[in-house]
Amino acid sequence: MVKSKRLKWSAFVLLLIVLLPLLYFLSVPDLSKLKKGNPPKTALMEYREKESKEKGKRVRMNQTWVPLSDISPYLVKAVLIAEDDKFWSHEGFDYEAIQKALEKDMKAGRFKFGGSTISQQLARNLYLSPAKNPLRKMREAIITWRMEKILSKRRILELYLNLVEWGEGIFGVEAASRHYYGKPSSDLTPQEAARLATVLPNPRKYNPAGDQRYVVNRSNLIYNIMIQRGIVIPEYEEVTETNRILK
Repeated sequence: MVKSKRLKWSAFVLLLIVLLPLLYFLSVPDLSKLKKGNPPKTALMEYREKESKEKGKRVRMNQTWVPLSDISPYLVKAVLIAEDDKFWSHEGFDYEAIQKALEKDMKAGRFKFGGSTISQQLARNLYLSPAKNPLRKMREAIITWRMEKILSKRRILELYLNLVEWGEGIFGVEAASRHYYGKPSSDLTPQEAARLATVLPNPRKYNPAGDQRYVVNRSNLIYNIMIQRGIVIPEYEEVTETNRILK
């Protein structure tokens, strides 16, 4: 069994070495357009539309662009804590997280993959399918590497927050904030931000405004980390909320 797993991984590494040069030329889109231009639709949106049609459903894609400066800093911090705590320091890949994910895959005897950074998720959402296989993962890695070279970290984060899936037909933080909380993303509270960040791994299963145990427990964990890091000052938030209610 162990020998079989090692052979699988050896074959995967060999395939990577052989295909990488070819994939580089075939996989990299013109990322320079993303420096200032906002894509009207992503590969994930198209995939969801096709998926809905096959099920006989018609889901409208709900997405509104907002600049990073108009998004609540609480939401930005909560998403980084939940999805990619090393975002500002890595160059597209969290190798420690990848190693842990690979070790889990080897033990399970399957290619599940994990440890994706925000940059990797953005590359996947923009250009690739949700399928999990070695070939798609290699294309994702190549696009991520180029993206980190061409775009600034702020632009990558801005694109991600405007394009990531937050529910059925809901893409981007502005659409999510208005759908779940009836307010613009600039007005999100720390607790709301923590809940929205919590559901990102599976936004079609979990409702940030609901009472599912996973949402409650993980959002509390993210919120407490925000307090520990001085992002949230509970006493200040209580005064702010009181003033808001009185108005």
